[in-house]
Amino acid sequence: MTNREYDKKIILEDGTEFYGYGFGADRNVMAELVFNTSMVGYQEILSDPSYTGQAVVMTYPLIGNYGMCDDDYETDRPGISAMIVRKYNDRPSNFRSTRTLEQVMQAFGIVGLAGVDTRKLTRHIRDRGTCKVLITDADFPNLAGFAKLRTNELPRDVVARASTGTTREYPVPDGKFHVVAVDCGIKRNILRCLNAQGCSVTVVPWNTDLKTVESLRPDGVFISNGPGDPTDVPPAIELVRSLRGRVPIFGICLGHQIIALSYGAKTYKLKFGHRGGNHPVRNLLTGKVEITSQNHSYAVDADSLKDTPLTATHVNLLDGTVEGMRCEKDRVFSVQYHPESAPGPQDSGYLFGEFIRMMEEAKHAEAN
Repeated sequence: MTNREYDKKIILEDGTEFYGYGFGADRNVMAELVFNTSMVGYQEILSDPSYTGQAVVMTYPLIGNYGMCDDDYETDRPGISAMIVRKYNDRPSNFRSTRTLEQVMQAFGIVGLAGVDTRKLTRHIRDRGTCKVLITDADFPNLAGFAKLRTNELPRDVVARASTGTTREYPVPDGKFHVVAVDCGIKRNILRCLNAQGCSVTVVPWNTDLKTVESLRPDGVFISNGPGDPTDVPPAIELVRSLRGRVPIFGICLGHQIIALSYGAKTYKLKFGHRGGNHPVRNLLTGKVEITSQNHSYAVDADSLKDTPLTATHVNLLDGTVEGMRCEKDRVFSVQYHPESAPGPQDSGYLFGEFIRMMEEAKHAEAN
């Protein structure tokens, strides 16, 4: 791959260009440029619906070396726009691998660039923030690409694209609880974690209304992760506003932000987001530090929580952002990070157990 001339390039909003070798789908794409610092997990990143509409720079230099495994996808329909790597390995060594990364990217129309100076590109994002980019042919005129970036906006319907279009059932034998999961871009492993706790799960689209959720008679409601700006999903915000205090609610990532907005708190966009598998988060209730997996562009404004019944329960030790919150009276809680992603010791698995505790308390209170 490195014996040929560059055939693709990235044009950033400020006119900066980065050149590379194309792999995966051969097409032009406009996307939001972000970076991920994880050393492993490129398959989970590629198939995470929260990356819908984004071009992800992988800071770990070697990508593709263990191929793609049938059991490790987070969704059936990856929405990521592009993956940018330093070195792509097209000959994986892994007995579980069934296809190469490039084969999967071609099947789903995902653009790839290899040979890029990913260290320099990551520093550029850290210094100037996430931005729109155009990934195109190496000989495409820079001025034309720059003009295209200025005159075209990125779509804001990413949650609708990532969400299911129909209701889906994930039952377990003799399930203790029935959870309705609002799908804003839900990951498969979240469903596995809920099933492992004895919960039968009904997954519904992101814009499902209160009447439909009530008809399903849930013991608890889960608000999932997903892509984009939480203010772009008012139906989900209104659903949580209508349900709070009536049924236990647990939110992860985008779900965390949606819960905050439903209580009147505010959110804001981070300069370059949190994306990686080793973010330290302090649990303010126990004093313990959890090593977490993260993937988000937006955060909850800590000051805006003061005028709501929500209290912060977790804080990011790198930048002080709110990583968890709860309203004990309403049996509502959430975290910004991904407890289902197994970033290290399974400390964060207790959160699904906390959801079970709240549903048990709600059932006991209803019975009395």
